[in-house]
Amino acid sequence: MKRRKLFCEISPLTYAISLQKGILARHVKNLLSGVKFASKRTSELLPVVVYAQGGDMIKRGPGIDPQLQQNKADNIRLACSRIDGLMVYPCETFSFWRLVGKTSRRNGFKYGRVIVNGKLVAGTGGGLCNLANTLHLLVLHSPLTVTELHHHSDALAPEAGERKPYSAGTSVSYNFIDYRFRNDTDQPVQICARCDGDILHCELRAEREFPYTYRLVEEDHHFSREADERYFRRSRIYREICSRATGETLERELVWDNHSEVMYDYSLIPKDQIR
Repeated sequence: MKRRKLFCEISPLTYAISLQKGILARHVKNLLSGVKFASKRTSELLPVVVYAQGGDMIKRGPGIDPQLQQNKADNIRLACSRIDGLMVYPCETFSFWRLVGKTSRRNGFKYGRVIVNGKLVAGTGGGLCNLANTLHLLVLHSPLTVTELHHHSDALAPEAGERKPYSAGTSVSYNFIDYRFRNDTDQPVQICARCDGDILHCELRAEREFPYTYRLVEEDHHFSREADERYFRRSRIYREICSRATGETLERELVWDNHSEVMYDYSLIPKDQIR
């Protein structure tokens, strides 16, 4: 039986209506939530680097529009300028959209790649999921508590070089699909997010070291063709929590049972990774 379309899938107009409904609902929810959001920024750096993550913001390869990639980098640079130096004190919550703001052209954002109804299209503010995912990797390597996380495909483009667990897959869309974490520790932390040319650099800093270290481990990574002839990336990604003093693994938790639709030309999937 053919699946009935959702209201947002009927036409571009119904999608826009659904989008505005979601934005309004999130504004109301924020007002009523009582959550204390982090807002203070400072150029003075906390002394300890808990974890650092970054990389080239520009994807290159067949079928990838270089102009949209450059726009994505510009969008990320603009968002970083609104996040860099943020202090998140105990009991405070980080909200991606409360800091970055509305992704309008009036606010300086450009067209990049976004996912709408399961398809990659050009949209204002496209590419900010890259930044949200990088910030999520910082949090996964710390005792901070993720309070809101949404996934999209982490197979948006062919990978160059060695596969890195959780290289993509964190979804944000102004403002109702947010990325949030809360500081439940006994010390403040700081988010640093800067760009050097087309290279993104992000750090999570603290006043002192935490007693544990963290690492991500991916298992059973492969691609599969499913009944409807679409291809998906499959894997399980675990977070291991280790004693800083002894290196012993104390806890292992599944953080993502990955089932991501491949959003690029299927001919570019490595044949030896298809099952």
